[in-house]
Amino acid sequence: MSDDHDHHDGHDDHELRVSKIRSGTVIDHVRGGQALNVLAILGIDGSDGEEVSVGMNVPSDRFARKDIVKVEGRELSQDEVDVLSLIAPDATINIVRDYDVIEKHRVERPDLVEEVLSCPNTGCITTGDEPVSSRFEVLDDGVRCGYCETIVRDGIPSLIDT
Repeated sequence: MSDDHDHHDGHDDHELRVSKIRSGTVIDHVRGGQALNVLAILGIDGSDGEEVSVGMNVPSDRFARKDIVKVEGRELSQDEVDVLSLIAPDATINIVRDYDVIEKHRVERPDLVEEVLSCPNTGCITTGDEPVSSRFEVLDDGVRCGYCETIVRDGIPSLIDT
């Protein structure tokens, strides 16, 4: 009796083949085209030698297309997950140790993000020389500055303090 799962005759090319990571984080179900923004949020540009696998615009059951990011040797902090939720609200975070997923959870959008985004309003108190940390209320479709109340719906990745 043949086991269909081990049968590779070239007809099963619908599966994403990215090598498994030993230990680190897999960020799955990122909206198509957002993987590079995810890397920017995490401060990963390749210059520190991080081992990263990225799949962009791959087929998905949940969306038409999705991105997936695998980062070897790094588990995300809650702050990083909170910021990710702003651009990847449907993402799943998988923590991997010794090739096994030991923790899996959906991102949850926080009510507030602090010291993460820069306000685009040049007149805002947070953009001057005052020792004031940025603070944004998270809305359904964007963020609102807690000081000047500027609402940002597009271009959130470009406001991330790295």
